[in-house]
Amino acid sequence: MPEKLKKLLSRHKTKIVILVLALAVLDAGVWRGILGAEDRDGLHVYFLNVGQGDSELVVFPAKGRQAGGAQMLVDGGPPDGRVLAALGAILPPEDRYIDLVLLSHAETDHFGGLIEVLKRYRVGAFVWNGRPGTARAFQDLMRAVEASGARVIVLGAGDAIRYGESRADILFPTPEFLAGKEMNDTALAFRLAGGGARVLFTGDMGPNVEGFLVPLLSRVDVLKVAHHGSKFSSTQGFLDIVRPLLAAIEVGENGYGHPSPDVLARLQKIGARVFRTDRDGTVEVVADGTGIKVFAR
Repeated sequence: MPEKLKKLLSRHKTKIVILVLALAVLDAGVWRGILGAEDRDGLHVYFLNVGQGDSELVVFPAKGRQAGGAQMLVDGGPPDGRVLAALGAILPPEDRYIDLVLLSHAETDHFGGLIEVLKRYRVGAFVWNGRPGTARAFQDLMRAVEASGARVIVLGAGDAIRYGESRADILFPTPEFLAGKEMNDTALAFRLAGGGARVLFTGDMGPNVEGFLVPLLSRVDVLKVAHHGSKFSSTQGFLDIVRPLLAAIEVGENGYGHPSPDVLARLQKIGARVFRTDRDGTVEVVADGTGIKVFAR
């Protein structure tokens, strides 16, 4: 049985909040099922195949002699059980603990599946931007969070999540955008650095947010393409700055034209290798300090 998760929240003079995740002590057999001994020091990022929605699982590099790192689930896709199936294909049946669940923003194709996750898995902490959703199911999510006993933490621009040598810097939202009318422009966006790689998580950000972030950004290795490849995101100016080697588009059958041919052309123009969950299934990216490997499931 895992020991109680220990979490430390500290505020610095710069008003940057850093959440330090201490991995619960688990049976070695559990972690051997997640990461092989040869890969245990790497950062694993899974772009989960949940249809027309977003969900990513991050397994941080192990600390010290531990056999596996902390787990962070970002979004849960729509409420149709697909996130549970995707997690079940990665995690062994006996592993029912997720250190951190992060909701980018309160739209159903991002939070719906988290209701099921919170009922099936123990969760150490629930992180979100503090902006409630308008869908009726959002109240179901909040009830599930309360029933789970997870600690609730609100983060925004300037905050960070840190585990060992890995760090996720929250770049967005700012209070001004958070108070705006457009829900997509309130999403938590962050840059994850670990295993020698940088991964940019973009939620459903639109061109206004991309333009705001451009002065803060530099080249990344992996880009979670915003808004399922919508033509209104992944602008040329934004892509010219981040210039990812790999681009992951989380998309399913839809009537919106996702991913847009224009976005695919822009990604091709900058030389990014594109993976799509509707064609490639769950996409796993592994960074171990010596390079980046990609596996499609």
